[in-house]
Amino acid sequence: MSGFDLAKALTERGALLDGHFRLSSGRHSDRFIQKFRILEEPKVVEPVARAIADAFRVARPSIVVSAAVGGIVLGYEVARQLGLRAIFVEKVDGAAALRRGFALDPDDRVLIVEDVVTTGLSVREVMEVVRASGAGIAGVGAIVVRGSADFGVPTHALLDLPIVSYDPAECPQCADGVPISDPGSRRA
Repeated sequence: MSGFDLAKALTERGALLDGHFRLSSGRHSDRFIQKFRILEEPKVVEPVARAIADAFRVARPSIVVSAAVGGIVLGYEVARQLGLRAIFVEKVDGAAALRRGFALDPDDRVLIVEDVVTTGLSVREVMEVVRASGAGIAGVGAIVVRGSADFGVPTHALLDLPIVSYDPAECPQCADGVPISDPGSRRA
């Protein structure tokens, strides 16, 4: 990502928020990454996606798979950079699944693309769908990793940004009575 400073772009676009937040995982944190502040602007998505695509070119993926909703834009642009198709996993009756006629072939080598990894739940759900289809996983690419990102496959994040999170019962801001905001897109 020569010439592009991702941390600076996150800050300039108001994507790094301070406060008291309920994360999609249900955990609480004093910082939140509003990923759509990055994904709303094509001139920012393009270099981010190129960097993820470049990290996995040698792995020779045959398709890009992401999770709805946040991963769709990023997955599409990574796939465009690699000259591949992009599909996404979404929830059906609470379970991750391929819909809309999307399918994977057992010969596929899937690059899983995620925007922000916090607990890794979305990535693991996509991995389960990919493995159930018989396809292989070439790796996982992400914009930001907030915590652990050990998925047992090659993983590359553009920015490692550890952010402390708490079980609600142990949250210091809850103990201090600080009002909470719920900006997440998925509920655990």
